[in-house]
Order: sequence, then C-alpha cells, then structure tokens
Amino acid sequence: MAAKIERVEAIPVSAARDREAARGTAGSPTELGMRAGAYQWSKTVATVYSDRLETTLVKVTLDNGLVGWGEAQAPVLPRVSAVIIEDLLAGVLMGEAFDGTRVRIEDLWARMYQTMRVRGQTGGFMLDAISGLDIALWDLAGKLKERSVSELIAGEQARKRIPAYLSGLAGEDRVAFARRHFEEGFRVFKIFYDADKPSLLRLLDDLRAGLGVEARLAVDALWRLHWPADKEFIDELTARKLEWLEAPFMPDLPHPHLPGRVALGESYRTVRELQPLLPVTDVLQPDLGRSGITETLRWAQLGKPIVPHVSIAMGPQIAAAIHVCAALTNAPLCEYNPTVFTFANQHLRSALTMDGAEYIVPTGPGLGIDVVF
Repeated sequence: MAAKIERVEAIPVSAARDREAARGTAGSPTELGMRAGAYQWSKTVATVYSDRLETTLVKVTLDNGLVGWGEAQAPVLPRVSAVIIEDLLAGVLMGEAFDGTRVRIEDLWARMYQTMRVRGQTGGFMLDAISGLDIALWDLAGKLKERSVSELIAGEQARKRIPAYLSGLAGEDRVAFARRHFEEGFRVFKIFYDADKPSLLRLLDDLRAGLGVEARLAVDALWRLHWPADKEFIDELTARKLEWLEAPFMPDLPHPHLPGRVALGESYRTVRELQPLLPVTDVLQPDLGRSGITETLRWAQLGKPIVPHVSIAMGPQIAAAIHVCAALTNAPLCEYNPTVFTFANQHLRSALTMDGAEYIVPTGPGLGIDVVF
C-alpha cells in the first residue's frame, strides 16, 4: 500500500572550513579577493565563492515514518533553494501518494518542473531545489522497497565498488601530494587551471615525470579559456594527451569543437540545457545536486561516458553519485575530494567508505546513509 508524503523540509547549511588548506581542490579551486556581500570574488574566475561550505539538505518524511534525505547543490545562497522548496515545492508534494516506483518519482519530478516552466524557471536554483527533493524521493523509494538505490535502477547488475579520480592537488608540493595518492591506487588526477599557463604546463610535465605513464591527467579550466585567443594554449594541453579538458569556456557561450576530449556538465541541470553542446562534448559530468538522480539517468541515455561532478557536497549528494555510477554501465569514474569527503562523513551516522581509490557502494536501503545534522 502506498504511503503519503507528510512533511518536506529544507535545511540551508553554512559551515566553517579551512579554505586555504583545501585550495586547489574541488570546491576551493581559486584564491579569493574582494568581498561581494557575504561572498568573495575569485581573483582569476569571473564569479564569487564562499569561504564556508554551503549546501542545502532536504528531508522528506512519509506518513509511515520513513525519512528520505536529499541535497540541493548550493555553493552560494543555500537559503534560495530552501525557500523554493519550503514555499513552493513542499506544497506540490505533501499529501501525495508515494509507492516508490520510478514512474511515480518521474511523475512528481514533472509536476515540480511544471510549476514554473512557463515562467522560464527551467534551470538554476529552481532545478537545484527539484534535484534535492528528487534525491530524497529515491532514498525513500529504496527504503520502501528495502533495496539500495543502485539496485532499484540496475537490479543485480549494480556494482559494489566505483573507481574514483582525485580532484585537485593541495599543498605546496603538488607532485608529492599526487604521488601519495598514486601509491593508494589513484590513477586519474584532475588539476585546476589557476590562470598561469606556463605553471600549469610545467606541473603537467612534472606529474608525468613523477608518476609515469600509468597516471592519467585531466585539467579543469574553470571556464577561463577564450576562443580563438587561447588556441595555442589548448594545442599545448592537447599535446599532453589529457584524459579530458573540463569546462573550458563560460557555460552560456558557444563552444567550438576542440581537439582532445572535452568534459562538461556541472553548469547544466537538464538534457534540454545540454542538447546544444552534445556535439562538442565527450564526457558528461552531471552534478547530482543540480541534476538529481532522475534527470541524470536521462543524461546516461545520451550515449556518452558519465563521470559525476562532486565538489561542495554532503552525504546525500555523494551517496547519490556513487549509486548512479554503480547502476550505469557507462559511468567509469566518480570525482573524489578528500576534504569534502571527510566533512560529509562528520554528519553521517555511518560513514561513507573508500578502499584505496574506490568508493564502496553503501549497501543499506535507499542511499544507505543517515544524516545527523
């Protein structure tokens, strides 16, 4: 018998962190400068960052007492997605029957999307809010069915372990940082471009010399490149046989076809947003806190590798990314950042775990986590 959705809650999170210690890694890629209200301008990217860890937790409770956890990606302004959830989307969901089927989750996703579609709210904070709720509904679905999310999607074919790549290199000696993780089993390393072209090229060469041919190197350009002004630099990167070049250009600009593999995804929420860029994209990087599980499964049908983006995140978003990878045959890797992972585990009753360079897929029902916050 289907339960009913009884309560929907959004919890904006703004937690202190040692940003300097994490600089150069996922979620903390640049040095910050001038203040912009509660936030700070990046010194090298035309955007603002928080010096705190910010996100929006989502909690959905059924009338049978089951609780589902989700997370809306919110590296800045977590109160915005929280207000959208509490003032609009909670009213769409509360009182609705919920049987935990994929069809029902897709129906509720569509109803939430339709609330503001004709007003142009088909991306941004609106989709972040929907995605947080979507993850919570999948968590509830697994708990109702007493199966993990990955098993709900893929059955017995769901994998138990997911290879991870190291996102960013922290500290003064970045080659040594990479070598320590290489010895733990990591083979794919992503380096953030800090606007110093010669420095990046030297680092790539030093990493290649220090780690050997087994290491696979990717570069996140953080939307800093310009076409055709940076063609020569892009050719230099291509000559180093990168695993991928991530986010080369501002997400709202046209993207030319580049040599080598291009990875895009964290700035987009839906297949509709991605469609114009598919011809020039080789690797898709959905951020589960922005695209949710339901829409990410639609991304997976586009025929390209899926490598989830995990930067600023707590347990629900990381667990969702792990389960989606476990369920998909075209998801070879998932992003891993040690400081983000450690912070997320501080707010889980049972920690997410790594074995060397692999995520261990949670085995409990739903996402397999219980948030303590």
